[in-house]
Amino acid sequence: MPKEPKHIVEAQKQRIKIKQKNSKYVPGRVTLQILGTGAKGAPRSVYLFSDQNRYLFNCGEGTQRLAHEHKTKLAKLEHIFITHPSWKNIGGLPGTALTIQDVGVPEITLHGPEGLNEIFPATRRFVVLRDLKVKVAECTENNHFEDNVMSVKYVPICKNVKIDNDCSDVADQDVQATVDQNEVSTSTRSTRKRSRRRSSSRSSQESNVMEDNTDYYAHERKRSRKKYRSRSRSVGLNPESGKRTIPENIESITQSLLKETKEKNVSMCYVCRLQPRPGALSLDKCVKSGVRPGPILGRLKNGEDVTLPNGTVVKSKDVCEPDDPGPIFIVVDCPSPDYIQSLATNLELSKHQNSAQSDEDLAALIVHFTSKEVMELPDYQQWMDKFSPSTVHIPVNELNSCMGSVAVHRIQYKLNLLSEDFFPLLRDHGTPDICEAVNHQTKRQKCDDVGIENLKINGGSKLEINDLTKNHNLEIVGCLSSYHLRPKQGIDSSSRVQLDPQEYINEITSLEDFPNALAELKQTVSFSKSQLRIREHPKVIFLGTGSCIPNKTRNTSGILLQTSESNIIIMDCGEGTCGQIIRFFGPEKGDEVLSNIKAVYISHLHADHHIGLIGLIQGRKKAMERLKINPQPLYLFAPQQILTWLYFYDRCFEEIEDQYELVPNGELIFNQNSYPIEKKNEILNNLEFCDISTCLVKHCPNAFGVSVIHKSGYKITYSGDTMPCEQLVELGKNSDVLIHEATMEDELEKEALIKLHSTTSQAIQVGKDMQAKNIILTHFSQRYAKLPRFNDNFAANVSIAFDNMQIRLDELPLVPLMYPALKVMFAEDCEEMETKSAKRQLKSERQASLDRSKMEQNS
Repeated sequence: MPKEPKHIVEAQKQRIKIKQKNSKYVPGRVTLQILGTGAKGAPRSVYLFSDQNRYLFNCGEGTQRLAHEHKTKLAKLEHIFITHPSWKNIGGLPGTALTIQDVGVPEITLHGPEGLNEIFPATRRFVVLRDLKVKVAECTENNHFEDNVMSVKYVPICKNVKIDNDCSDVADQDVQATVDQNEVSTSTRSTRKRSRRRSSSRSSQESNVMEDNTDYYAHERKRSRKKYRSRSRSVGLNPESGKRTIPENIESITQSLLKETKEKNVSMCYVCRLQPRPGALSLDKCVKSGVRPGPILGRLKNGEDVTLPNGTVVKSKDVCEPDDPGPIFIVVDCPSPDYIQSLATNLELSKHQNSAQSDEDLAALIVHFTSKEVMELPDYQQWMDKFSPSTVHIPVNELNSCMGSVAVHRIQYKLNLLSEDFFPLLRDHGTPDICEAVNHQTKRQKCDDVGIENLKINGGSKLEINDLTKNHNLEIVGCLSSYHLRPKQGIDSSSRVQLDPQEYINEITSLEDFPNALAELKQTVSFSKSQLRIREHPKVIFLGTGSCIPNKTRNTSGILLQTSESNIIIMDCGEGTCGQIIRFFGPEKGDEVLSNIKAVYISHLHADHHIGLIGLIQGRKKAMERLKINPQPLYLFAPQQILTWLYFYDRCFEEIEDQYELVPNGELIFNQNSYPIEKKNEILNNLEFCDISTCLVKHCPNAFGVSVIHKSGYKITYSGDTMPCEQLVELGKNSDVLIHEATMEDELEKEALIKLHSTTSQAIQVGKDMQAKNIILTHFSQRYAKLPRFNDNFAANVSIAFDNMQIRLDELPLVPLMYPALKVMFAEDCEEMETKSAKRQLKSERQASLDRSKMEQNS
């Protein structure tokens, strides 16, 4: 949901003043920092910062969350460089744009291949940028970018199209077998792929796509519901059914919206050179030369030789450090083997290899966004061989294993003390443990996870990977690992993220009341569990339990429902959902889980509920290919209008259309089902359900709740986002579990009404009205990072969801038993919430008193 902070205009003015002041100087410190390592499930993003400016190279899905956790200052970010327009490079752009808008950045410029300008118009209905202007630079070989920090040359490389008909299919098969299948080119889809595409139902869906002009945030702009629904009708939406009426000019609208931009096959590399900087004045050398403080120091600093009163001539070069001509670093992305020839023969890149005309032209650093599979190819390594042995190579891909977040591990270690079943330790294993003894067996396991065969410890930061590090100066990096470009060059791993489990545990066990609370909890749970018969399935795993934007401990909406070992349904898919799966299950088990996803349900088209869908689709496909499973399309239960976004992305960036089959939510309305019955029965049989039904809920247009009934008899209802809704009560009658949003605490009922959300008590009351056996609350405002505020309505059948919490249906009675221990564990947060509540109450009382005084004066 977009914010309207009053500070944005003032922040923008202040930012412009600072920029004008600093643009006159060449910064003395410039550092390149790895924000997203490109590890499996982690974003690909590299952050370049100086004393004055900030730049981002690629912006993978999840970048926004890592930037928030690690306090990466985005207020000075004005340029984002994209190498290749694939989701792994641009998936984080919408969320990051919202963040930089909120901190007062007035304008941002995108650099990269053609087509980038299409991404924000396509997302404008669910990513609202009112205070941020997005420009797109003209990136050609004859053009470049320059400011007071650096100059950047655009170096496009192109896919080598083989014209030998006998070899083309074989070559294409090699690419499919060895490279990341989700990327590859921006090329127009081949005839072979067209012929493979599912035809009848898919073609009819394509013909039903039109531009979606729905205002999904009308309620936040305080429009009346009457005007809002009138607008919905004007753009072809039936607010009663959630279905679209198709205008006669659908073909022209479709063609204008979804123009092909994949034909040029371009991946953009960047040759970056820092601006030259005069050597810094050395005060020690000045003192030794007899120079006293005063104006004379400024003259020496500016390169002027001076004569002292005693007649001694002091030369500027003798008291200043050597001039810094500006090191060169290169950012490379070779999406597939078909690009290697263009990369290897590029003259601009060759200027900075061993054949460089001077040492100043040698590349100090190369950042490789190239995939692990391509980097391991002999042709690519031969290209790397042409660089100087002193050139440092940093891969930002799956050669790395660190996913970057410490906060998610910190809270999980704490919650794990309460229950190892509900809160298992996360299995991504990529972030180093600060307390871990360096032993070969443990490190070997970490290497095996990312396909590393040989291990060599070098200062605790360098791994040997086959021939890559035998012959190249290659660094395996973690999140926040840095390469200093100025004043001194070199890798710095001192700030990379590390885990300290013992510290996290001590933070809780040292609390005065916690040991007794924990002992009592263990005893109570042990007794209660002995009274239950617990089946392994169904199982619910919460991947994201926060609203609006992700924070350190709560990601945006995502729920994994596992009905059997090989049958998984995802309910809502906020940014980073695929990464959450990898983090929870680990890299290897994560592939198995992704491949078992049979369906995704999207409740409505706000970004925090569906922006992670493309990443999940691509992650699932890649997992199936790794496991040698023939990729099958998943069932996508979603509002029909999602096709506008998905079809656009498929046409303009990467092919995803054959990976899903849309089942419109509006055609599954409870007691009004209009979806073909034979097809529905086939879907139900494949998902092991005997029914799936939806209802319109009170939120934005085309927002739905859903209820599923499994063949074994249990019923699960999910609200999506909504204020209390009678239709949902009717849909979910006698549910075994109601998963309901509880965005606001009870005292914020008016705010909840404005934004069409529910308070905790309202959500619980909906569960009571539908006679649900169990209620799980989720989708908390990010003001409740740890716990929502408890109230008297929290009964024995009410559970609070946390990220990375797994619950088997039969275990639900055990969850509320943890609340006393949770209150002790997060006592400081609870006290802070109570203090804020008291301040709101005083403010409300003062305002009421003023209102009464005004009324009395007027009377």
